[in-house]
Formats: sequence, structure tokens, C-alpha cells
Amino acid sequence: MCASDPEDERRLFRQAVRDVKPLERPAGAGERPKPAPAARFTRADRRAVLAESLSEDPLDPALAAGDELVFRREGVQLGVLRRLRRGEYRVQAELDLHGLTMPQAKQALREFMAEALRRGWRCVRVIHGKGLRSGHRGPVLKGMVASALRRFAPVVAFVSARAVDGGTGAIYVLLSS
Repeated sequence: MCASDPEDERRLFRQAVRDVKPLERPAGAGERPKPAPAARFTRADRRAVLAESLSEDPLDPALAAGDELVFRREGVQLGVLRRLRRGEYRVQAELDLHGLTMPQAKQALREFMAEALRRGWRCVRVIHGKGLRSGHRGPVLKGMVASALRRFAPVVAFVSARAVDGGTGAIYVLLSS
């Protein structure tokens, strides 16, 4: 029997389900607990803050305050950075940029890094100084070194050295092997 009128359809439906009884189940049965709300934007904000804290701008006022430099390429484990910060890698050579002008320091850094790659050095120290005589400009060489090393692909990570090795006036540089 084919019903075309909506009233006929309702009547047929009621007739078909007249003997149906609802299932009895305890209150809350079959209901799953709702998951805790996930704060997507809070996590994204935290990631953005972390990324920003790991990438310093050479003109960052924090550099002028003598703050620590920290950089690591994506994919480098935090444990590697931690070991580098503790001075657990053997420093195989060092470059001292004290007393050099900006162009001289850039050239010396380029030559030193090329030599480090040629010799297969894994960890080196670059002494850039704290910029105490730079006046209001802050540590000029420190910013230049940090910026140049970030652009140099073989640099895996760098951090400010331990106090015994120059503190915030020097950095340990870890190169890809």
C-alpha cells in the first residue's frame, strides 16, 4: 500500500510501531564521559612564545642586556642543546673576535667556519665579547655572530658559553657531522 498523503504516512507509521516498547536502561548507561576541552589557541600561543624565545633578533634589546644566546635548528633534540649548554661537547677550536671591526669580524667568522667544516670539527667556541665598550648600540659583534650563524646551514645549534669559558661573551657552536 502506497501512501501519498502525509496524514496517511503518519497513520501507517503509528500503526507499524504501536507494539514497540522503549528499552529500559539505567540512567547514564551508554553515555560516554565528555572529553576535557582542549585549549587549541592556548597551546598555539605557547608554541609561538617558545619559537620566539628560541630565535633572537640581532637588534633585540635583550642582547644589549647581556642575555644568553640560544639557537637550535628544527629537529634538534632539547637534550643536545642541554649538553651543549653544559659544555659536554669537546671544543675543538676557538675564534676570538675581540678588537675587530664588524667587516673584519664577519670575514674572520666566515673563514673560521669554512676551516671548521674542512677539518670536520663538531664543536667550536666563538668569542664575541659582551659589548661593554659599544655604548648605546649594545653588543654589536654578538648580534652579528648570532645572525650569521643562524644563516649558516651546517650550524645545528649554539648557546652562550659557561661562565668559565666566557659566559654571555662567547658561544659554543655545534656543527653537523
